[in-house]
Amino acid sequence: MAAKEHEERDPGRTAAQRLEGKVAVVIGAGQSPGEGVGNGRAAAMRFAREGARVLAVDRSLASAEETAAIIRKEGLECVAFQADVTQEATLKAAIADAHVRWGSLDVLHNNVGVSLAGGDADLLDITEEAFDNICRINLRSMVFACKHAVPIMRKQGSGAIINISSAAAVENYPYVGYKTTKAAVIAFTQQLAIQNAKYGVRANCILPGLMNTPMAVDTRARTWNLPREQVAAERDAKVPLRGKQGTAWDVANAALFLASDEANFITGVSLLVDGGRVLDAG
Repeated sequence: MAAKEHEERDPGRTAAQRLEGKVAVVIGAGQSPGEGVGNGRAAAMRFAREGARVLAVDRSLASAEETAAIIRKEGLECVAFQADVTQEATLKAAIADAHVRWGSLDVLHNNVGVSLAGGDADLLDITEEAFDNICRINLRSMVFACKHAVPIMRKQGSGAIINISSAAAVENYPYVGYKTTKAAVIAFTQQLAIQNAKYGVRANCILPGLMNTPMAVDTRARTWNLPREQVAAERDAKVPLRGKQGTAWDVANAALFLASDEANFITGVSLLVDGGRVLDAG
């Protein structure tokens, strides 16, 4: 497959319908301004195309509604919900809405994350305010979303939680807030997995590498005042597999697998989706 074809592929529905009848909450289902599709929107779309009823949660109701509208246009079920992930009450409300609306909670996908847009910086330059904000968004949000989802899943005796970490957690990465919080997401996911295994609840995390998404590429282009094409090309050159960044669909497909019954015996894993870049770091 040519690199260009890989970059643009948008998976449609499959015959398997791997999430048929399930309820999925995707937190961070909107996306940053820019070209292409973000990880959260792609996950919401993939889950819906596989039969899930999806609650698309985002701090921007307009962006969440854009995601929901795309899904509904395909004849699938999705409702937009506004929540500020730094406020526990709004996360609790989102989880409760999905449970009351559809009667179960089968998948929780925590996709929210921020780095440069949140003021992230080198250790010697980071401010207290920026570091605390990144912690609230990247880590605390996942903890409190899970706090309200886990009791429902325990009572059901089933459920899948997917937390989005980052390859930055395990590689040399320059910005202290993102690196620290994404490493903590791995530890938290492992704790979730072992403490909830006896209840039939699985928890795994995905570590995306260099992705051609609005958050990753467009944010850097704006921050550094560079053409998007230049930022994308420099990132492409760092990826061993085909010399191209991944796309949001690569992350969404990994999330779909972990959310599905195909991953029924998988819990506590940290799945790299990075085109081999971490292997090539040395």
